[in-house]
Amino acid sequence: MPDWPAPANVRAVFTTRQGGTSNAPWDSMNLGDHVGDMPAHVNANRALLAQATGARSVFLQQVHGTNVAMLDTHTHTHTHAVDGYPADACVATLDRLACTVMVADCLPVLLCTEDGSVVAAAHAGWRGLAGGPDGVGVLESVYASICASFRPPRQSGYVLPAIKTIAWLGPCIGPGAFEVGPEVKTWFEAAQPASAECFSSVGAGKYLADLSGLARLRLQALGITQIYGNDGTAPWCTASNPSRFFSHRRDAGLQGNGWRTTGRMAAAVWRE
Repeated sequence: MPDWPAPANVRAVFTTRQGGTSNAPWDSMNLGDHVGDMPAHVNANRALLAQATGARSVFLQQVHGTNVAMLDTHTHTHTHAVDGYPADACVATLDRLACTVMVADCLPVLLCTEDGSVVAAAHAGWRGLAGGPDGVGVLESVYASICASFRPPRQSGYVLPAIKTIAWLGPCIGPGAFEVGPEVKTWFEAAQPASAECFSSVGAGKYLADLSGLARLRLQALGITQIYGNDGTAPWCTASNPSRFFSHRRDAGLQGNGWRTTGRMAAAVWRE
């Protein structure tokens, strides 16, 4: 369970690869329905998650972008509360409707307002985290949606207030395992020069990137200073802990005459 000072009505969970029904190489708590696992096993694992949380998890179709799904409205109409909606973040204000993202190296970010009225989850791989040339990535997009849910604009030119928000960063590929090219470093630095401190050269034009460190910088730039969870140390690294975590970079790839694959874990946050 995430260790963060969330309000009493907010619950959160991060699954590991243990405790489910799937066979190797998805053993055993695979929640992804797009990685070749048997649908019956995926459905059984998702049922286990629902039983453990008492909440309805909405599983997005994640595309490494910045789109945000609003899972509900103040009229209690679930506008996008269906599995497979193409987005990399989601926001909810209804009870027992869990904002859920799946990961196997990318960074899961859970958020909630200090008053517990709004919860959100974001899937932050480097592409979604970096965003477009304007520097607006998935975290900027989901925070804007949180603010809009908290107090919708009433008129043209209305400026959204800053909303006190708490963030928790889950396990992801660590800074000792995430090798990227120079274009990734350049992209982040163009939007936020301080990002340079999250890259270390390993020669031949390659760098090791600190994904959780990059996310912390982005959140801090938004005024979010209460940030908990992943600090970039080894216990949080998905690639370095095969007994606990699925890792796409570690497990997937070409082997013999076919492709290897791996499962997906989930981070979820909801209101009771």
